[in-house]
Amino acid sequence: MSKLKVSVLQTDIIWENAEENLKNYNKLILQNPGSDLYVLPEMFNSGFTNNVYGCAEDDNGKSLTTLSEISRISGAAIATSLILKENDLFYNVFVFVKPDGRIIKYNKRHLFKLGGEGKMFTKGSERVVFEFRGFKILFQVCYDLRFPVWSRNTEGYDLMINVASWPIERRKMFDILLRARAIENLCYVVGCNRIGIDGNNLFYTGGSCIIDPKGEYIALANDEQEEIITATLDTDTIQEYRKSFPALDDKDDFNILV
Repeated sequence: MSKLKVSVLQTDIIWENAEENLKNYNKLILQNPGSDLYVLPEMFNSGFTNNVYGCAEDDNGKSLTTLSEISRISGAAIATSLILKENDLFYNVFVFVKPDGRIIKYNKRHLFKLGGEGKMFTKGSERVVFEFRGFKILFQVCYDLRFPVWSRNTEGYDLMINVASWPIERRKMFDILLRARAIENLCYVVGCNRIGIDGNNLFYTGGSCIIDPKGEYIALANDEQEEIITATLDTDTIQEYRKSFPALDDKDDFNILV
């Protein structure tokens, strides 16, 4: 059996101010030690912005460098997203920063056209499932949550992580879809959403949570509050449930073509 202690940081984000956001997350993580993995909201260092020219960094930028240092000091991995530039293209990138300095990246597949993301960013084409401390983890960013084919559990992953900036207008969908993804994929799901008001005057109420393979909340943050929720996940729970209810054995075969 493998165990994974996960902490989800539901916070406000200072608009387009990487330096102050990095200071805040550094403090929160180092003052709350003991977890194997810390999950931060989407675009943790800027808020959900299309200001790619003002906020994008590269792999050697301040944000990834600082996250790597926090990960090294804490001995824990950190999962979040930020804007990265590569070959003159901009991506909303999920990063999984490990204590040994390795960074695994996933480029957000489903860009939120309603919010202008599709005009400024390039979409990803590769799903990423990465193993960490005995857990196979699927990476997702916000709007990816609406697309069940992209989430379908074909690799036997144990945990889906979705880092989000999901505003109050559609908050009900966020709550429902997180639980649906857990139920249909027989896996743990972690959702991390921000709170507060951003530079586009959008209001966020949170809803950060940790959900078990039956779709039940293990931990749920209070609305509109900065809060850290923590739970210890174990692979035995998943294996026992999948053995008693082997729905994944009946899944449809398919290929994603584009």
